[in-house]
Amino acid sequence: MSEQLPVADTPESVPAIEVAGLSKMFRLRTEGAGSIKEAFTSRRRSGRSEFWALKDVNLQVPSGSMFALVGHNGSGKSTLLRCIAGIYRPTSGTVRTTGRISALLELGSGFHPDLTGRENIYLNAAIIGLKPEEVDEQLDDIIEFSGISKFIDMPIKHYSSGMYVRLGFAVAVHVNPEILIIDEVITVGDEEFQRRCYDHLYELRSRGVTIVVVTHALNIVQSMCDYAAWLDHGELKMVGTAVEVVDGYLSAVDAGERVEDVKGVDTSANHGGSGEVIITSIEVRDFEGIVPAATTGKPLVIRLNWQTSRPVEDPVFVLSIRHDSGLVLSSASTSIMEFPTGTCDGTGHVDFVIDELPIMTGSYEIYTSVFDQFSMHAYYHQHQGVRMAVRPGSAAIVPGLVDLRGRWEGGALK
Repeated sequence: MSEQLPVADTPESVPAIEVAGLSKMFRLRTEGAGSIKEAFTSRRRSGRSEFWALKDVNLQVPSGSMFALVGHNGSGKSTLLRCIAGIYRPTSGTVRTTGRISALLELGSGFHPDLTGRENIYLNAAIIGLKPEEVDEQLDDIIEFSGISKFIDMPIKHYSSGMYVRLGFAVAVHVNPEILIIDEVITVGDEEFQRRCYDHLYELRSRGVTIVVVTHALNIVQSMCDYAAWLDHGELKMVGTAVEVVDGYLSAVDAGERVEDVKGVDTSANHGGSGEVIITSIEVRDFEGIVPAATTGKPLVIRLNWQTSRPVEDPVFVLSIRHDSGLVLSSASTSIMEFPTGTCDGTGHVDFVIDELPIMTGSYEIYTSVFDQFSMHAYYHQHQGVRMAVRPGSAAIVPGLVDLRGRWEGGALK
């Protein structure tokens, strides 16, 4: 599939990245016993199967733009980033880039565990072609931004994942990149660090740096990015403005889940707990009935359909909503909210009602548990989340995962 974004005919607007006919194939080792004898003697046939992570991808990233790659896990987003960064060699096709590339692709990439944080700053910068004297000019800013100055002379093998991300991001954005590539790792940091990261990305974009990101935070894509591309099983499905692509992606997610949503998603099989009470299905609803997706600012009802093997007195129902990145947005409990469930016997349901959904656009998962009345014993806990897409409402799109829906007050001091 070939997609090009509008690029003006000026030297300044030459695409920063051009991907043409890009395909990437990996050979996966497979082993299998050819006979019963081979199975017991461990004389197994080994072979390799082909896995195409990218298939004929064509796109352009305009210079100075912020560009997002969206799609489900395993869709090829990270592979495409690594091809752009020069880490993977394409099986076929070409990638052309204009300008110095700085990439933050995974925890610890470009770092040596036995070196200190300070030494790794120089190592990481050298990988992308910076001279030591150039790093000297940025060193204090890098250390200050990372917020780990107390540990900067400690070997990084003792760092936490959050410290790795802080140092990696600080280096990536302070080495004067012309193209910055980031793969979802910002979500490892705490909220304060994430805010500073996004603020710095805004600053870099205003200075004309081309930024390519992979993220599951679709509201961030819509509010921060100029353009986006949607990948699905290695194929390019759509390229366009960030708002258009996110809407298209969420519409596909909705369509894929629509059949299940009509009856609710079965949750009776994949669970743990003693089983006296189980959640048989989860329904995403509004005040009128089941809906294919939730909408920011609109009513949401999450219905938990339950079933018991014997009468159970005052069971405690708990649900949590997690973002695709793994971040738990919030949890709710019938016990904490003082909702009496009474004696549950046979089948029934409980509803968690939100009058105005504050969650921003994106893909989320619902997890549920059921405990005894003292919250000490688990009757049921869900192993696999139920997916819930959240569509944008009529309100303005804001950065972050939650719309605070507050108001400003005050005025000039007299």
